[in-house]
Amino acid sequence: MSEKPVRIGFVGAGGNTRVRHIPGFKAIPGVQLVSVANRSRESSQKVANEFGIPKVYDDWRALVRADDIDAVCIGTWPYMHCEITLAALAAGKHVLTEARMAMNATEAKTMLEASRNRPDLITQIVPGPPTLEVDSTIQSLLASGYLGKLLSLELNVLQGFVNPDSQLHWRQDKTLSGCNILSMGIWVECVQRWLGLPAKIIATGLTAVTERGDASGAMKPVTVPDQVDILATWGNGAVGHLRFSSVTGFAPPIELWLYGTEGTVRFTPGDKKLFGGQRKDKALAEIVIPPEKRIGWRVEEEFINAVRGKEKVTRTDFEQGVLYMQFTEAVTRSMAEGRAISLPL
Repeated sequence: MSEKPVRIGFVGAGGNTRVRHIPGFKAIPGVQLVSVANRSRESSQKVANEFGIPKVYDDWRALVRADDIDAVCIGTWPYMHCEITLAALAAGKHVLTEARMAMNATEAKTMLEASRNRPDLITQIVPGPPTLEVDSTIQSLLASGYLGKLLSLELNVLQGFVNPDSQLHWRQDKTLSGCNILSMGIWVECVQRWLGLPAKIIATGLTAVTERGDASGAMKPVTVPDQVDILATWGNGAVGHLRFSSVTGFAPPIELWLYGTEGTVRFTPGDKKLFGGQRKDKALAEIVIPPEKRIGWRVEEEFINAVRGKEKVTRTDFEQGVLYMQFTEAVTRSMAEGRAISLPL
């Protein structure tokens, strides 16, 4: 029996859309890539030619309203996610939006409310990928008491020396990225899959270069920090220190540690390995994860299956997105106000 056809239009076709989403959708039987609207006609046509997409639009709104698509894949920067999502849902289209979900928690809640008003439509956010293959194992270790009582979490995502001459990136412009900082949202989403939303956070940030030239050469203020340090407290008393930086030359590779009264777990995303040890052990040892539990990237498959009524979205639904956007906005508020922020907002 042939699968139900699903016709997709793409609004924005950045790197992740071209590398992951378009090839991922093309590989699924019955999925049709119908149209694309990128930042310019030229860039849209280039994507269309590369992937055999038949229609190109100058205006994304016309694409969203078109009767020849069932779903919209949003690959723009965060500043457009809310507007496009609302328009797509109003037009009766399913929505897969690139992370991060929105500019701030208010937009995220607006998107969630719109999705609840259209329960017949599927909405999904591209999940933070670093821990997809180990999530179920970490959740099992926490639930089984392997760590005893969780005491603390340590995460350092550090990279690079500061480059004072590089062009202003959209991720450094708050009008385009909102409250999102570096890869913070990606990792916060991962951590919240295991621990949920913290009860309180306090944050401080650093901007190493306060002005940069844009594409035209005009100097513009850098409005997103180059480094942020966050202290989080969960309702069960566990604390976390999360540090994200793009100005830490020769920093060690990314590591995430979970410390409990009876055990310790270390995750190294570079090789996607877990290591663990308990009080009775002499050292950490690798925790071997069976292949069937290493559920990695299946975003496009999950979305299409949900549209076809074959499964529900778990990575990542809009409710989870609202949670990490609340964390994200709380970080921005804490830096601006110099105080701890309670959650949920």
